[in-house]
Amino acid sequence: MADTVIQVDNLSKLYRLGTVGTGSFRQDLQRWWTTAIMRKEDPFFQLGSNDVASDSKEFLWALQNINFEVKQGEALGIIGSNGSGKSTLLKIISRIVRPTHGRVRGNGKVSSLLEVGTGFNQELSGRENIYLSGYILGMNKQEVKAKFDEIVAFSGVERFIDTPVKRYSSGMYVRLAFAVAAHLEPDILIVDEVLAVGDADFQKKCLGKMRDVSQSEGRTILFVSHSMQAVNNLCDKGLWLNNGQLKEHGEVTSVVSKYITGVQQYKLKQSWNKPEEAPGNEYIRIKSVELVPHLLDVGAPLDIRTPLTVKFEFWNLTDDILLSAGLHLFTYGGECIFDVPSPATQCEKGIVKGECTIPGNFLNDGSYYFSLIILKDTSVSLFYYEECLSFDMEDYRENIQWYGKWWGAVRPKFPFKLEQSALVLQ
Repeated sequence: MADTVIQVDNLSKLYRLGTVGTGSFRQDLQRWWTTAIMRKEDPFFQLGSNDVASDSKEFLWALQNINFEVKQGEALGIIGSNGSGKSTLLKIISRIVRPTHGRVRGNGKVSSLLEVGTGFNQELSGRENIYLSGYILGMNKQEVKAKFDEIVAFSGVERFIDTPVKRYSSGMYVRLAFAVAAHLEPDILIVDEVLAVGDADFQKKCLGKMRDVSQSEGRTILFVSHSMQAVNNLCDKGLWLNNGQLKEHGEVTSVVSKYITGVQQYKLKQSWNKPEEAPGNEYIRIKSVELVPHLLDVGAPLDIRTPLTVKFEFWNLTDDILLSAGLHLFTYGGECIFDVPSPATQCEKGIVKGECTIPGNFLNDGSYYFSLIILKDTSVSLFYYEECLSFDMEDYRENIQWYGKWWGAVRPKFPFKLEQSALVLQ
């Protein structure tokens, strides 16, 4: 179709582990001529997808039989665990790596930001690299000049624009690299996790810019991230890779939900018998943490009506100290639902207990996790135990005919009245 800008057909990439080249200079030269000049398949490395066992120690399928297409103006979020093939896929689409089998057909100028400093010359200044990147994308000097001030302002490196980029910090580097990639009007923008280098404000700024590029200017974005919240906010389509294979492709909320459900392992209780074996430090050691659902039937699932009690114990290793605890509840998409602090209590060395109850009819259905923080003087963090408990909250509806996704992070049952007033005839 005319509005398809990327089409991936039966794409596979096989790596031979521990080996570089064929072992012969003559064969390496023949291989280069055949693949790079003649554009034919590798004569020394031709294997079908069924020729290599999945547990082979000599070969690794980074990608296997991947098929999908991307329409113009779509933002595609590519998700998956480390080693699932996300970066390999983007490198093949960016023509950095050649596939073993299959092909990628594309339409338009591609700007890739796959790692910090992609496309930059270390010896050139920021100014010179902006113009160089523009020329690579097929723009002339006047077109780059028209965008120059906007790029520099967005990156925030005005003072250092004439400094060689080899002297930039990683944060400055990625700010300028992203600003160049996003502002020089590529038809397809490919971004792979580089935003993790920038600070929180710049990450938010980048996501906003990518959203504008996709929605307002009709450009296509391929975005790899481990932040499910960022993928949900930016993308309208999702693609889940698992061990080099396409696990799911479709609407982003559905794909992210299936990914989260597929990879997480629920933790309802953890405990340790000895302080030296428990998580913590010289101030705090966690003895136990437990999620206790108030279920009428022991075998029933947790649903939105179920009250939950979080109980925890920890060894306090400091005499005469003012301690408080905080419970942070997150969705697996990265959203913080609440941060509940305990009262501050003067404590001596020994075991300290805590308990907090979340009422039923408060949380929406979804997947969640708790993190526990122990504080000194209500402000100094002594220990933060991230993702110590995790659980899934099921949906429940009664006398409701609508079965779509219920909006919102919480789903409280507030007093709410609707009544018919007396009809007054004029």
